[in-house]
Amino acid sequence: MITIDNKPIKLQIWDTAGQESFRSITRSYYREAAGALLVYDITRRETFNHLASWLEDARQHANSNMTIMLIGNKCDLAHRRAVSTEEGEQFAKENGLVFMETSAKTVHNVEDAFINTASKIYQKIEEGIFDVSNESYGIKVGYSSGAGTGAGAGRGDASVQHGGCCS
Repeated sequence: MITIDNKPIKLQIWDTAGQESFRSITRSYYREAAGALLVYDITRRETFNHLASWLEDARQHANSNMTIMLIGNKCDLAHRRAVSTEEGEQFAKENGLVFMETSAKTVHNVEDAFINTASKIYQKIEEGIFDVSNESYGIKVGYSSGAGTGAGAGRGDASVQHGGCCS
């Protein structure tokens, strides 16, 4: 659960760890996803080299408006860096992705990665890019007990806790 514009947002997160054995399953996750974090290890160039393939998969199987954030992980190991920040930024720019570096070990920028991705998705909802009545976009709106619906509108059901908006 996070908060954006004073509205509680519930994120549902699936982690496939980029393993080839999960590739066919991952494709089904893309179909109903509003966002994705494409993560590579800054100390292992081969993980960066595989990004184009994973990005192609995401774009082929996901909604064209899906928000994709490129994450260079393990920035705490700068002394072992095999992929420069500039390379990550350039790949992101060329492919229309949001970019940041994180460290899962020190937790540097980890929460921000999720919040920034959710904020971009929320912005698309506000701009009408995502039709929140169509759950195929990967977004479920919490329903008020009584009046109206909408982002953060009152008490949600079992899957969206206390006024949750999106998952």
